[in-house]
Amino acid sequence: MNTSRIAVVTGANQGLGRALVEGLAARLTEHDLVLLTGRDQGRVTEAAREVALLPATRARVAGRVLDVTDSDAIARLAAELSERHGGVDIVLSNAVARLLPEDSQSERADEFIDVSNAATHAVLRSFGPALRPGGRLLVVASSLGTLGRLDPRLHHLFDGADLDGVERAVESWRAAVHDGTAAEAGWPRWLNVPSKVAQVAAVRAVAAARRDKDLAAGTLVAAVCPGMVDTPTSRPWFTDYSQAQTPAEAARAVLDVVLAEPVDPSLHGELIRFGAPLDWHGGTPPVEQDLILKP
Repeated sequence: MNTSRIAVVTGANQGLGRALVEGLAARLTEHDLVLLTGRDQGRVTEAAREVALLPATRARVAGRVLDVTDSDAIARLAAELSERHGGVDIVLSNAVARLLPEDSQSERADEFIDVSNAATHAVLRSFGPALRPGGRLLVVASSLGTLGRLDPRLHHLFDGADLDGVERAVESWRAAVHDGTAAEAGWPRWLNVPSKVAQVAAVRAVAAARRDKDLAAGTLVAAVCPGMVDTPTSRPWFTDYSQAQTPAEAARAVLDVVLAEPVDPSLHGELIRFGAPLDWHGGTPPVEQDLILKP
């Protein structure tokens, strides 16, 4: 990697995103810059100030307002970093909409899909080309993101699809949720499952198109599953916290992948959990109770 690195973390005001910023700021050097991004100016400014003051922080930390549902804003930030710095070295796409078990899935569908999926597509499209040789672009997903988590009738929508195809599949899912045909088509009621599968499928699509060039340059594009993390977003889904990690613990495993040298070719384009790839075709469709106990 470059000796002076530029890192961007989305959804970084709190929870895992904040921990990822803290970990990067501690493990990078004083020559490097970490951009902590979020939608609220006040929260972004305060979070960046707090991280910058931590005793372990070495890198420069700056707050930047970024609404990930605004694809133009994502494109502008990527273009700005390319113009000023020649690109970016680390991109961690972490933003997620908070969803409670009792929420109406259909009423929250647009917000959830826009934050989790449309934003992932925009980050991949804008920051993929801006990634400098030796860079890392990771999308934070979940173990729910393997294809086997979906009804087999839906597998063809994502397996081997390019990014345009993944986007079409996501929009067909969104339409089915709104017109009441989702269950009939095989889509699960809970938004988490198809959303995570689509995130991983999008990463796989982009990574496949650039694999040879990336591996030659030591670049990694992948999805990552941080495991069970105790945060305000995930806590409502837990009935047993005994196995949950703190955000700092979960961030450590993710950053071990980010900062590992050299890149392990077996990880490129995969969903990584604790340093190892998960089987894309593995898993089974979870039942509702499993989703509540094991987010």
